[in-house]
Amino acid sequence: MKIIVGLGNIGKEYEHTRHNAGFDVIDLVADALNVTFHEERRFEGYIVSINVKGEKILLVKPTTFMNLSGRCVGKVMNYYDADIEDLLVIHDDLDLPVGKLRLRQSGSNGGQKGMGDIIQVLGTQKINRLKLGIGRDANIPVVDYVLGKFHDDDLKLFQQALVKSKDAVIDYINGDAFEIVMNHYNSK
Repeated sequence: MKIIVGLGNIGKEYEHTRHNAGFDVIDLVADALNVTFHEERRFEGYIVSINVKGEKILLVKPTTFMNLSGRCVGKVMNYYDADIEDLLVIHDDLDLPVGKLRLRQSGSNGGQKGMGDIIQVLGTQKINRLKLGIGRDANIPVVDYVLGKFHDDDLKLFQQALVKSKDAVIDYINGDAFEIVMNHYNSK
């Protein structure tokens, strides 16, 4: 089983903001697999379940808003009695340059509050993650920056990173070990 979670905030006003990078990637993955999310209130998220090469794959978008993402992830993990190794979380990262992506098998939340909540709920930092760089602007307060949208050259770089991220997730879904996907996409 693989549980792939894209982090973001629900609502039109948050669509395609920097903080919704996880939602944007997971939506591209769902489109590539030709599947549609449906709301699962018991999990506080939008979920789609598919079978790929005999393995159950769940794509998840929490509806709890970013800072409470652990509520949804914890419920899904508990319901399916999933191992921590089955989980992959996709989120934005202020400390990576725009357009850069990094896959990691563990680490702190790096200030990403959604990831921080997941770590707290699950009780471990050993969580596979795909981080998309959104950069940072010292002249804009962090909250305003992450809830803002990309413009011009940054938008092009970010869109390229979204496609690379989608490709990495598809490779993982199709059976590549996380370490292989990590080594391949981190080297680019």
